[in-house]
Formats: sequence, C-alpha cells, structure tokens
Amino acid sequence: MRRREFIALVGGAALAPGGAVAQTAPRVYRVGFLSPVVPIADNSGPGSAFLKGMSDLGYRLGQNLALERRGAQGRNSDLPLLAQELVAAKVDVIITIGFPPVVAAKATGVPTVAAAGVGDPVATGLVESLARPGGTVTGISDNATELSTKRLGLLKEIAPGLRRVAMLWNQDDLGMTLRYKASAEAAERLGVSVQALGVREPNDFETAFAAMDRELPDAILMVADALTNLNRKRVFDFAAAHRLPAIYETEFYVRDGGLMSYGADPGESFTRAAALTDRILNGARPSELPFEQPTRYNLVINLKAAKAIGLKVPFNLLARADEVIE
Repeated sequence: MRRREFIALVGGAALAPGGAVAQTAPRVYRVGFLSPVVPIADNSGPGSAFLKGMSDLGYRLGQNLALERRGAQGRNSDLPLLAQELVAAKVDVIITIGFPPVVAAKATGVPTVAAAGVGDPVATGLVESLARPGGTVTGISDNATELSTKRLGLLKEIAPGLRRVAMLWNQDDLGMTLRYKASAEAAERLGVSVQALGVREPNDFETAFAAMDRELPDAILMVADALTNLNRKRVFDFAAAHRLPAIYETEFYVRDGGLMSYGADPGESFTRAAALTDRILNGARPSELPFEQPTRYNLVINLKAAKAIGLKVPFNLLARADEVIE
C-alpha cells in the first residue's frame, strides 16, 4: 500500500458517518443512593444539594453521571438486598442516610459515603477512627453529646419549667441508641430527668403514648431514624393534643408540622458528600478520607405549631432561628 493511500485510510477511520470526527464517549460514573425510607428524589433537599455539588465538580446527570436509587420504606431487613441490587447495577460509590443503610453498604465492599444520620461511627464500630476510617466507609459524622446538650437547652428556653423530658428512639438501631444515651447523659447534667421510651415497631408507639399519659412529661425529644420518621405524624398529634413542646433532629420534621428542630444543615452535608464522592471517583480510598463534622447547624421553629399548643416562643429564640415557619 502506497503512503498516500495509507494516510487516506487512517484519516477515514477517524471520521464518523457524515464526515464528523468520532469522539470517545465520556465515562459514566454510577452512584447509588441507599435510604432507610423512600428513595432519594432529584428534587428533594438532599438530592438537589448532592446533584448541585456534583455539578459544581463537573458531573452532569444523564451525561457522565448516573444515579441508582433504593429505599427500604422503613424495612431495615430489606437493606442488604437493596445494597446488593446497587452492586449488581455496578455503582462506583454508595451514598447512605442513617446507620442501618451504611452497615448494609459496608458489607458489599463498595466505597461508601455516609451522608447523614450515621451518629458516632467510631462508637458503633463502623470505622477505626474519624481521622483514618480504615475501611470502605467515610462520610459526615456528628457530635451527639454537643447536639443533645444544645437541643435540651433550647427546650428549656422554650419551656422554662422543664423538669422531665420524654425521649423516643428506635432501640433496634445502634446508632440511634447511642444518640439517645448521649441525650440522656446531657439531660442528667442539666438536672432534667428522662422518661426513656424505646420503640422497635409501629405498635410500640401506642405503648409509649400510654406511658406518657400516665406520667406526662414536660417536653419530648425524638431521635430520628426510619421508624420514628415514618411515625412522626403520630408524635406531632400526641404533642399537640397534650400541649407539649417537642424538638426534633432535622428540619423537615418542623416543615411537616413539628414545633422545633436543631441539627446539621442538610445542604452542607450533602454538598460535602458530593465532594467526598468526587475524591473517591478520582481514585482516593475511603480508608484514608477522614470523617467530617458539619460546620453549619440550623434552628428551625414552627410558629403555627407553637400557637396550636398555646406556647409563646421567646423573642430572643426567634431572633436566633435560621428559619421561622408561620
């Protein structure tokens, strides 16, 4: 073959049909979301914050980014199977919310970012240390003791006569049990007695409500997980019927009818989760990516819920709120 014919042949091979230059398709990175309740939607608070964070880093959904979403609908026993579905979908990273989902994701060996609700990953045995997790999991942690003290302090501000607080939490969730213990210890330091109301299934809420009927607390603190989340309306209704102030860990409870919340800014948490995901997709090992602490915490107050129980929220508390729902 003569040189001119060879050059023509090679040049022709570089052209797509119609004379356009052929381009190598960009790699598509696959990210799995594993939720204890409903699958994370793109337009939800967590979903939109994560996608914006990824977009800022150069990832475009439908172009070089694909999402696989799974939600256990409150059935923790389904989480291992859902995690295996993500493995079968060949995801590069799994993003989790809550402690049971991160345990299920860890068992797959796929690099995992715990975006929220994981509690203290060292105390639960999830990682070796915050600085060097040492396995396949990294993410966003929280300081349960500090947050519990703050939440109880806020309750005392809104209900100065606070002497006994009822605490609701899922006894079958180790991460939430440790958060409850941190809250109980904080209450003891503040001179507040604790009415411990652990639940394991929806029917247990009736038992908890009956216990509060027999010995009415001054306020309620609810630890968030899939079980308490799915039964939140029942807690809202009980608190309203008995004119009890209540505080929750995340702000969506307040937007849904609860009185008050104090917790990590979900937008920041999922933006940071996107940054950790980017580092893993670029070759970093979760074992060497330190768990991060949130830097922004939001106080949200629902004035409509306060009015319904005849509660006047102190002006100085309203002035410090990041969001007031009227």
